[in-house]
Amino acid sequence: MEKILVLGGTGNIGFPLITELAKSDNVTIIAGVHQPTTEAAKFQDFKNVTVSKFDFLDAGTFAGVLAGVDRVFFVRPPQLAKPKVDMFPFLDQVKASQVKHIVFVSLIGVEKNPMTPHHKIEQQILKLGIPHTFIRPSFFMQNLNTTHLVDIRDHHTLFVPAGHSKTSFIDTRDIGAVAAKCLLSTEYINTELEITGEKALTYTEIAGIMSKILGTAIDYSQPSLLRFRKTMLKRGLKKEYVNVMVMLYLITQLGNANKTTTTLEQVLGRPATSFEQYVTDYKAVFTGQTRI
Repeated sequence: MEKILVLGGTGNIGFPLITELAKSDNVTIIAGVHQPTTEAAKFQDFKNVTVSKFDFLDAGTFAGVLAGVDRVFFVRPPQLAKPKVDMFPFLDQVKASQVKHIVFVSLIGVEKNPMTPHHKIEQQILKLGIPHTFIRPSFFMQNLNTTHLVDIRDHHTLFVPAGHSKTSFIDTRDIGAVAAKCLLSTEYINTELEITGEKALTYTEIAGIMSKILGTAIDYSQPSLLRFRKTMLKRGLKKEYVNVMVMLYLITQLGNANKTTTTLEQVLGRPATSFEQYVTDYKAVFTGQTRI
């Protein structure tokens, strides 16, 4: 029986991934979380999941979660933007622990953007020679119900500096499903999977879809990159995190976020979740009936 470590186990990708993995009788799963005492309850219905403390910035948590682990899944926490300092020490421990396979959620088009943290992490994994799968998704739909929720819920606006460009959004639940396929098979070892939604949308189109489903007019305010950066910093977000967001939205403005692929459908044997379905599923969050 293989042991799989899922870091960020309560996250938008980690929890759907664990939900999929837990259906298998052939694996045991370690959910790496910051606060195991308070977050363990979320996994109480999974008989093959245990919860363990993990923090990329605390090397003392590495050995415990990696003990006997065969495969590792992780996403770069958005607030950690200096890979050499805050991610590489963990990767060194993964190598030393002789992990058989690491699955990393990177970024579509990352091979053309060496300044992104995702690119640097990919290169370090390759340098260390760890068998890998790089899942390279497009922009997360769930960014709207997390990073941009306040603007949508309270001000009925998409405060996003994407210009008139299109984005091939993907549901993080689909990313989790793809990751599960990768972790439960050797088929995708040493591969890169670019996964997207079925079609690319402008933020004007997104605002229209949200307005129809939510029953509230949502507009697209289209701020400049500078205004967006100043606003996010004023709200208390860390500078490194904001700078990465600005860089990614600049990439979007340049038309580099509109690529669509059929990879997800090939891996899962079903279409990607539509943007309409996503908004419907999160309607209570966007309208303030459910607080997250």
